[in-house]
Amino acid sequence: MINVRKTIKGLLLLLLTINLNSMNAQNNNNAYQPLTAQQQSLVSISALTSVGDLEHLKTALHTGLDAGLTVNQTKEILVQLYAYCGFPRSLNGINTLMKVVEERKARGKKDVVGKEATSISVSLNKYERGRKTLETLTKTAQLQPAPGFGEFAPRIDTFLKEHLFADIFDSDVFTYQQREFITISALAAMTGVEPQLQAHIGIGKNTGITENQLEEIAQLIENQINKTQANTIRKIIERPLTPVAEPDMLVRISEIEIVSEHLEEYISILKEEAGASVKIEPGVIAIFPMSQKENPTQIRIIEIYANKAAYQSHLQTPHFQLYKTTTQKMVKSLKLVDMERIDVNTMQEIFKKLK
Repeated sequence: MINVRKTIKGLLLLLLTINLNSMNAQNNNNAYQPLTAQQQSLVSISALTSVGDLEHLKTALHTGLDAGLTVNQTKEILVQLYAYCGFPRSLNGINTLMKVVEERKARGKKDVVGKEATSISVSLNKYERGRKTLETLTKTAQLQPAPGFGEFAPRIDTFLKEHLFADIFDSDVFTYQQREFITISALAAMTGVEPQLQAHIGIGKNTGITENQLEEIAQLIENQINKTQANTIRKIIERPLTPVAEPDMLVRISEIEIVSEHLEEYISILKEEAGASVKIEPGVIAIFPMSQKENPTQIRIIEIYANKAAYQSHLQTPHFQLYKTTTQKMVKSLKLVDMERIDVNTMQEIFKKLK
């Protein structure tokens, strides 16, 4: 009887240990997993390429190579993106990478070239390989042709399976998860592709991308692109949306009269200052100068700042200080009229640059 009791006690302890180990493993799977520096670079490079922002892409490419992405991996990002944002932006990205690599060589940087894609097995035809890859990614059966669009336009179904999911996704330069970081980031940065973004977020989760990583991607998209696009991810994963227009957004109309003999010089300085402000300062949404047709010395400037802090920062910039000091003698009168927004939603549609 004593032996039976000991046996039962031992079995209970064993079951408890197994259950605790299982719970610990499950907790580890759900643990917070921040994006690595390389994953962050996959996001930034993909997003900026997809919207054609080559100036900031150049910086992102430097950052990615510094984070340990190989030259061939970085090429592969830009090659994959042809399927999502088209050849023009993919090629522009590749040309930008070529310049970055040459600049780094000239500075003595020794970037790792990395392995090239190995030959893909030809045991199955390309369409079938792509179909099988898509089944792995989606964890659902893929009919031939794809129902709906595949039946209506069989050629696009062929291109999708053979080029994207066979030629590109089957390449071993990246894992499926890395390719989904690239795809999700590109789709999140572009407008009008929410159905595809939703599908790839589901696929990304199948590859092990966590919701907290998706939240981090959204934040990177907000920083690199804008809040509107970042919210496309947050909406899909049911996270709070970031308000596009801040409560203390500053909207102003500057009414300025210029001394007639200084008009041409003033307009030249104003155009330079307005252009620099919008280009350089993330908090400057718009500085839009205009002159009255019948009285050109009457200047009106629509100014929109993300918030009051952005406006105060703008006042301290070198380009504004130069404008202020050099045009002081040219200004006959100045009136600043603060405005109140009436239709916030329409404003958000017009000024999608809002960060």
